Amino acid sequence: MKISVIGAGRWGSYIAWYLDSIGHEVKLYGPADTPQMIEFTNTRSNGLITLGESIKLVYDINDIKDAETVIISIPSQALRGLVGELCEAGITDKNYVLCMKGIEIETGLRLSQIAESGLNSKNVAVWIGPGHVQEFYRGVPNCMVIDSNNDELKRKLVDEFSSKLIRFYYGSDLLGNEVGAAAKNVIGIAAGMLDGYGLSSLKGALMARGAREVARLIKAMGGNELSAYGLCHLGDYEATVFSKFSHNRQFGESFVKGEKFESLAEGYYTAKAMINLSKKYSVDLPITNAVYDILYNGAEPQKTLHSLFERQIKEELM
Repeated sequence: MKISVIGAGRWGSYIAWYLDSIGHEVKLYGPADTPQMIEFTNTRSNGLITLGESIKLVYDINDIKDAETVIISIPSQALRGLVGELCEAGITDKNYVLCMKGIEIETGLRLSQIAESGLNSKNVAVWIGPGHVQEFYRGVPNCMVIDSNNDELKRKLVDEFSSKLIRFYYGSDLLGNEVGAAAKNVIGIAAGMLDGYGLSSLKGALMARGAREVARLIKAMGGNELSAYGLCHLGDYEATVFSKFSHNRQFGESFVKGEKFESLAEGYYTAKAMINLSKKYSVDLPITNAVYDILYNGAEPQKTLHSLFERQIKEELM
């Protein structure tokens, strides 16, 4: 399969490496003046992975027109702009696979909704689930999910992309999988804050309660609440809540310690989007609210986190 990957960050570049390694013809696209593409152009490496010579680096979006499948791995809030670029270039007749996790802040739309509407395409899928580049690259396997409104596309991608390194499952709830995948980054920030205060033992409770509030939101939006307990959310907690490689966890820890953190933490933006959804669907999201108040309203972190223990006592699974 001819595949073009848009986005040369750590995940996009890994996907290019992975798909090349299992026999696909791969191009990696990014503007020539971005730090990531400059690094790959000069050294074929970004310090995490080294790209084989069989992966072609391209710098003009028109150079991906021959691809059958376009994989997108960019910051989630930039997707609408990229969709506009693809339309302007006439690249609207491909299979599209979204490998980011987020919700558009202004509209509350899921990323697949933005792509399907903007590209006027039914050939849109999402690739989500646990795993870190550093671990995959050294051969540590994991399980992931591909989901789509297009069952034929979903099955084609799972068949084409599966290997001994990644075991893919067929998703069956696109709404729930996207919301759950985005929301786990907010829980990851909360976990990092607990780490920063030496309260790491609370992360088990955070996982349980976090999955429960996200399940309530998914159900209210019309999805399957059980998706919150699958690979998109609960299954990704080890990689997001505990791993030293998690940007969201590290962002939360750095935030409460007053340390600078310059890498992308998608949960920062997702917290704001989820607050909007919480209001729209009248769903209580206490952990998300706490993270939002700390990040956006200047609430004192330790006091705000402690306030979660002062909430009214209720049945666990309500």
